[in-house]
Amino acid sequence: MYPLTMRTTPPIRAVVVAGLLVLAPVVAGAGESPLPADDSSRSVEDAVVKVFSATRRPDLGKPWAKQSPTDVTGSGVIIEGKRILTNAHVVLYASQVQVQANRAGDKVGASVQAIAPGIDLALLKLDDESLFDAHRALPRAKDLPAVSDVVLAYGYPEGGSSLSITKGIVSRIEFAHYNPYVHGLRIQIDAAINPGNSGGAAVAGCEMIGLTFSRLGGADNIGYIIPNQEIELFLKDVADGKYDGKPEMFDTLQTLENPALRSRLKLADPVQGLVVNEPDSSDPTYPLKKWDVITAIGETRIDDQGMIKLGANLRLSFRYLIQTLARNGTVPLTVVRDGRSVNVELPVRPRQDLVIPSLEGGYPSYFIWGPVVFSEATTEYIASLKPSSSGGGRELASMLIGSPLFTRPLDKSAFPGERLVVVSSPFFPHRLAAGYSSAAAHVVKTIDGQPIKNLAHLVEVLRDGREEFVTIEFDCHNCETIVLPRQAAVAATEGILNDNGIRSQGSPDALAIWNAKSAR
Repeated sequence: MYPLTMRTTPPIRAVVVAGLLVLAPVVAGAGESPLPADDSSRSVEDAVVKVFSATRRPDLGKPWAKQSPTDVTGSGVIIEGKRILTNAHVVLYASQVQVQANRAGDKVGASVQAIAPGIDLALLKLDDESLFDAHRALPRAKDLPAVSDVVLAYGYPEGGSSLSITKGIVSRIEFAHYNPYVHGLRIQIDAAINPGNSGGAAVAGCEMIGLTFSRLGGADNIGYIIPNQEIELFLKDVADGKYDGKPEMFDTLQTLENPALRSRLKLADPVQGLVVNEPDSSDPTYPLKKWDVITAIGETRIDDQGMIKLGANLRLSFRYLIQTLARNGTVPLTVVRDGRSVNVELPVRPRQDLVIPSLEGGYPSYFIWGPVVFSEATTEYIASLKPSSSGGGRELASMLIGSPLFTRPLDKSAFPGERLVVVSSPFFPHRLAAGYSSAAAHVVKTIDGQPIKNLAHLVEVLRDGREEFVTIEFDCHNCETIVLPRQAAVAATEGILNDNGIRSQGSPDALAIWNAKSAR
């Protein structure tokens, strides 16, 4: 992994790169001369490719189906090992991927070799690797750029079909959220970034400093790139063929800036750090306790805002060092507890066991029983909920008052495997559902009086029940209770599937449970 150091400024010269005047560093090793400007420019241009994907995203309101195919275009960069690096969102849920090299007519088929939606990176492997004979890997800089360094963004944005190059500077470097659960280094640039640029190379001098991945909507010339340091962590992670994820800590912390808080904790003036507001675990053996003050990570001191200083001008969240210092699932911290300094090893892991998780690029599990469709709530499902055209937002808000979908969005599971099971869709048209209002987006609380733990448990309860009627209660304000005749619902299921063109009663995991013998 590359160390986090700032790029020192070498001698510079004015060169013309793709028609733009650029200050390029003069870097020469022993016995070699810098590449001529036109050669270095051509090398970068030949390493940036256009990516075409046909995606089939899940239909969260109809979990048995996928959405209609959508054509997506983005960019990619050739890297070592005859691979192409791009953004995860360019190829997420792709049923077909193709790559076109710069100034080439033919498209080459590709497959997704590894993907990390959280940090928005993906690796592609070409079906025909002869493309690499004429297109070499783009070298990556080992050091972070400095703020105000000139940067060129290469890619294939909307508005044309040929390679686009925009120019700007590095505006800031931060350790920030990529999504609510994943943090990483992020570089802001002021070069124009538009849809289609995603996955293209950001270049300083003759080296790639990161991968273009986003822009700030509603703002002019605020774009973001994923720096090489994050790319190296991703490549190291997927070297074994699977992506595990970045280590994170999930304790709730607060700053130590308030004088009354410092007095309450009886801290000496030199002590700086972050206060543990809520430890990730209440287990007595867990190394962090409420009111602990985290003063250092490894050998690096933490200030009262939770920041560390790296180099002469860079301040980052101390969380950056978690991903560099983690060994065997722990990271070393120094805390002040009851006036004494204590060294602890904090467990870290890629993700929490959340009651409402993310799909992370997967498709939802589901189970159809009679006229009802059950699925597990995910962050994507909640985001998909929209007011109906007839009742508007008031109807949806009224229906979901007190619903765990909105009272527990970031809660940890109360027990291993706890998930919220929802009725994901309106009831299928059938006499069994006559007289009932739609239960779409309702969270299942109990079936026949048994609290439901997750979708697998719900399928077990339906499979093993012996009562004549099945009673379904929901966890929301003023919800109806649904009562269905057991045998009639089971008998009606096949016909409902046929009437609605549904191939399978459930996802493979749910069907495996439904078709298994009762444990009784």
